[in-house]
Amino acid sequence: MYGLITAISLWAIPVIIVFISIYAFFKKVPVYESFIDGAKDGFDTAIKIIPHLVGMMVAISVFRASGAMDYMLGFLQPVLNFIGVPSEVFPLAILRPITGAGSLAFTTDLIQEYGPDSMIGRIASTVQGSTDTTLYVLTVYFGAVGIRKTRYALKVGLISDMVGFAATIIICMLVFG
Repeated sequence: MYGLITAISLWAIPVIIVFISIYAFFKKVPVYESFIDGAKDGFDTAIKIIPHLVGMMVAISVFRASGAMDYMLGFLQPVLNFIGVPSEVFPLAILRPITGAGSLAFTTDLIQEYGPDSMIGRIASTVQGSTDTTLYVLTVYFGAVGIRKTRYALKVGLISDMVGFAATIIICMLVFG
């Protein structure tokens, strides 16, 4: 299973790039100019989120250095151990629905501490891709189109995040464990 996932991982990006280039060629889209325009927009976006990212990284570092996170994890660790969840990634399950920049900063911190090929690094990376910033999506996107009655959107979004987190743990344990 790990060999298959590794092979797919190695070939996925090159295949996607070639497919997009061939598709764009047939649709007569100027690929290079479109890429440059997208890169410019990405650079502007990166500059805009840097202050938020730095702020969240500082806040998370203070939270961890103060011992508050260790206290919270120590309280939850027996339950997390019982269900097989590494306690180090549990704060990510709480942060991810609230803030994308904060969860990215926390994931970066986990990967720097444990390494990208560790189980914790793999779980944290997979959580980033399998869950969403539900509260951000609800406030920004619903606010942009004027939706005031969200009905079940918050419940469904948070349940989806829990399912995504649980599925991440199960799949990472099956593939990498």
